[in-house]
Amino acid sequence: MPRHPSRLPRVVAPRLPGDEPPARKAAPYVQGALALALDHAESGSPGPPPAVPEGRRLRALCQAVAEVLAGRRAPSSVAAHLTGRACAELARSGQVMRCVRPLRVGIPHVSQPRDGVVEMCVLVHCGDRSRVLALRLERVGARWLCTDVEAAP
Repeated sequence: MPRHPSRLPRVVAPRLPGDEPPARKAAPYVQGALALALDHAESGSPGPPPAVPEGRRLRALCQAVAEVLAGRRAPSSVAAHLTGRACAELARSGQVMRCVRPLRVGIPHVSQPRDGVVEMCVLVHCGDRSRVLALRLERVGARWLCTDVEAAP
């Protein structure tokens, strides 16, 4: 008998009819390495849209917008999550953040000044210097759209 359990022979049960694995749920839309499904209808969640989007999705949006401002991502990659005016402003601003290393965003600080509006700021770590990024999202139907972007140079 082998001394290590990992070297034991593997026993596989025969598959019977009706033993199919459960159907997998469709994965959220992924742009690059970030899941940016801020649309409640796309996320597949039952019930009404949440009062505030999930923190990980807000952080993913901040990461994507910061990468656009650092010149590491095309503005068109986040266009579906911004209003036309905000997308044009983001594209017009160009490379605001100069980063030697890949940037990282911290945990968003979120406030809700009124129902259907979320304002957040996040610290963007760019090597030896950090910057601040602020976003405003408004709920349009079941979707959350970024309506304004501010970045400290």
